[in-house]
Amino acid sequence: MINLYSTQIDHISIHRVGNKNRSEGAFLSSEPFGLNDETTQLLKEYFFRPFREKEENYYRFSHEADLEFNELFQAASAIFQDPDQTHNQSKKIASFLYEQSNHPHIKSGELYVTHLSNVMLDNEKVDAIGIFKSELKYEFLQFEENGNNLDMIIQEGININKLDKGCLIFNSEKEEGYKVLSVDSNRYDTKYWLENFLGVEALADENFYTKNYLKFCKDFAKDVVLPAEDKQQEVLFMNKAVNHFAMNDNFEETSFLNEVMDNPELIPEFKHYKVEKGPKYSIEDISEFDIANKAVSDARKKIKNVINLDTNIQIKMDFINPESAEKFVEKGWDEERQMYYYLVYFNKEQKD
Repeated sequence: MINLYSTQIDHISIHRVGNKNRSEGAFLSSEPFGLNDETTQLLKEYFFRPFREKEENYYRFSHEADLEFNELFQAASAIFQDPDQTHNQSKKIASFLYEQSNHPHIKSGELYVTHLSNVMLDNEKVDAIGIFKSELKYEFLQFEENGNNLDMIIQEGININKLDKGCLIFNSEKEEGYKVLSVDSNRYDTKYWLENFLGVEALADENFYTKNYLKFCKDFAKDVVLPAEDKQQEVLFMNKAVNHFAMNDNFEETSFLNEVMDNPELIPEFKHYKVEKGPKYSIEDISEFDIANKAVSDARKKIKNVINLDTNIQIKMDFINPESAEKFVEKGWDEERQMYYYLVYFNKEQKD
């Protein structure tokens, strides 16, 4: 888990990288950019906001031959060894990005390379490197006095409330390829940013396994529980799954299935589904791991506890304890109407 509240920008270099396919070239600044208090606060909000709002999906640098051949790993290692090398290394980073910018869809833009200090990573203070790119340009209006009138001037710039691309490289776990976070608002060229430029792969840690296992459970609920049971049981299964993760520090699959699976006939179905779909989530051989609390919280927010009926009625089961849904909501079949029904128990209606 990261905390960027006290993070300082020690060095920053700004370059412009065009689309090589369109022969737009690259502009490399000869000197680092000089910060002041105003620009520092604006840039910190511009750079860091996406990482506060996004799930923490960690990556690490990799290379098919050897980690030392990864361009960004080399540059990061040089900067961590001597932060005064940030500007020289930033020009190498910009040049390397230009070499990867050869697809017609890739947009030109400004590249910011920063050395950061006082970054809190998993309750430890580390330094980090931030690499950010602004791509999309927006028109905005400026006004200036001209005698007795105001003149309107149309200018073009970036939206400092929306970072297009960025990554944070933490000075941690160097031997494994450092810990890296990435954001990308414009997902039309994800391969270019993550694979071609950064050269990273997903870091298989407790966050990775917790998030992926719960995504796997969500698909199992939709593909198997829903057809075999009904929408209510699909919702209940996911609530029980998330609750199990929330109440335990470690995951053990047999215990999970015995606690969460109401219908024991679905346990073989679950295991078969895991053999078939597990590789998609990189959990095919995983049955035990430490649980990441933040990944559980993020998964809980995404659960849709709503049953949509074809009579234009919605039933929202907003329960912390999923057993409450079985206690207060019953499903049945009306022979006379030849329709299903839900029977809902309550003490009184709540006022808005």
